[in-house]
Amino acid sequence: MYFTGIDIGTTSTKAVVFDISGKVLAQKSVTYDMFHPKLNWSEQNPDEIYAAVIECLSFLDKRSLLEILSFSSAMHSIMAVDVSGKPMTNLMVWADNRAIEIANNLKNSELGHEIYERTGTPIHPFSFLCKILWLKENEPEIFGKAHKFIGIKEYIWQKIFGHYEIDVSLASATGMMNIKELCWDKKALELVGIGEDKLPKIVPTNFSRTAIFQEQPVNYFIGAADGPLANLGTNAMGKSKLAFTMGTSGAVRICVDESYSDPQMRTFNYLLSENQHIIGGATNNGAVVIQWLKEQILQTAESTEKLIENAEKVPAGAEKLLFLPYILGERAPVWNANAKGVFFGLSINHTQAHLTRAVMEGLILNLYSVGKVLMEKFPVDKVCASGGFAKSDFWLQLVADIFQKKVVVSENIEGSAWGAVLIAMNAMNIIPQLSEQKGGKVFYPNLDNIHIYSDLHEKFERLYGKLKDEF
Repeated sequence: MYFTGIDIGTTSTKAVVFDISGKVLAQKSVTYDMFHPKLNWSEQNPDEIYAAVIECLSFLDKRSLLEILSFSSAMHSIMAVDVSGKPMTNLMVWADNRAIEIANNLKNSELGHEIYERTGTPIHPFSFLCKILWLKENEPEIFGKAHKFIGIKEYIWQKIFGHYEIDVSLASATGMMNIKELCWDKKALELVGIGEDKLPKIVPTNFSRTAIFQEQPVNYFIGAADGPLANLGTNAMGKSKLAFTMGTSGAVRICVDESYSDPQMRTFNYLLSENQHIIGGATNNGAVVIQWLKEQILQTAESTEKLIENAEKVPAGAEKLLFLPYILGERAPVWNANAKGVFFGLSINHTQAHLTRAVMEGLILNLYSVGKVLMEKFPVDKVCASGGFAKSDFWLQLVADIFQKKVVVSENIEGSAWGAVLIAMNAMNIIPQLSEQKGGKVFYPNLDNIHIYSDLHEKFERLYGKLKDEF
C-alpha cells in the first residue's frame, strides 16, 4: 500500500510517497514563483500551484503509486473567487504585508486583544482577517462580489471535488475561527462584515473524499497545516518536546492538549486536530536572510556552505557584533511588519565571517525569544529539529547553545508530508511500522557558551525594544 503526502509549500508543491514504515519510496517536486507587484505585496498565481499539484498526481499515476493521498499546506494564503470558482484576485501569501496599517490599528485595541483570545492568531497583516479587511477598504467591488474567501488548499480541493471545505487546522490559522467552539468566530465575522457563507466549511483533519483521476479512484484526506504536521511528522508531540524548523522561514512549536493565549500576544494557538493545540511562533526571517547576506551585501562568489564554514571559526558572539534579522518585517515574537534588520556593534576588525556568524546567531536568538515563552510555560527537555538547516552541524550546535537544551535531529526530513500521511493512516486504523527507524544526531549545549548567549539574548531584546519605534 502506498501513502503520499502532498505538501503545498510557498515555493513548490512536493509529493512524497512512503511505505508503511515511513521509508520514502519516491518524490516529485514542482516549483513556482512569488511576485511583488507593489511595495509590501507578495502574491502567487493560484492556477500555477494547481497545475503543480496535477503534475505531481500525474507523476504518481504513471508509476502506479497513486493510491492514498493526504494534504499538507502552507498557512495564511487567501484569495477571492466568484460564483463559478474563478479567482478574482491573485493569491496573497503569508509574506504579504499590504494590511500593515489595518493590523497596527487593530492590534493595540481592546477588540484586537479579544479576537486574539478567541481565535488564537495574533493580529498581523498575514492573517485572513486583516487581508479581507484590506480588500473591503481598498477593493470594495471585489469584496462585494466575492462568492468565497479561501486559501490555496481550499481552491485546489474545490477544483477536484466541487466543494469549499477547509480543515480545522488551517482554519485555526486564519484569525477568524473560534478555537474553543471550532467554528467561524462571530466577533471576527462582524468585524469583517461577512457571513460564514463567504468562507469554506470547516471539517476535521481526517475528512476524506474519493475522486477519479485518469479512470482510477483515489482516496484523498484533507490533512492539515504544514507547521502542525511538522510536529506530528517529527514526533515533536507533548509538553516536553519543542519542534524547531528552519527553511526559508522558521518556527518553534509545542503540541499540547489545552489552548494557551499569551498575555502579550507573542505566540499563536493553532490546531493539529480538534483536541491537539500547537502553541508557538513563526518567523519571516529564516535561511532567506543568509541568501540575502550572500547575494546583496557580501556579493561574493563563495558558496553558502563555505561562508558558514568560515563563520564557525569566529568566536561565539561574533566579537560583540549583533544582528536583528528583521529584513522581511516580523511575525513572532514581535508581530511587527514594520521591523527592519540591524547590524549593531560593527568595527573595523569585523570580517565577512563575523557578519555571517552574527546573522546566524541573530536568527536563532529571535526564535529563542519565542521558545523562551514556551519553555517558561511548559517543561521542555529537548528540541526536535527539522528543515533544510538541520543538515548543518554548526547550525544545530547554535540551537543547542542558545536554547540551552539537547537538540535531536529528526530522521525524517519530510516532516509535514509524513505528518499528513500519519493522519490518513490513523483515519484508516493503520498502524505505521516504525520500529526499525534510527534516531538522528544529538547535540548538547556547550557549557562555555551558555553565559555568552544568555547575555547576548538579553542585549538582543533590549536593542529591539529601543529601536522598535524608529522603524
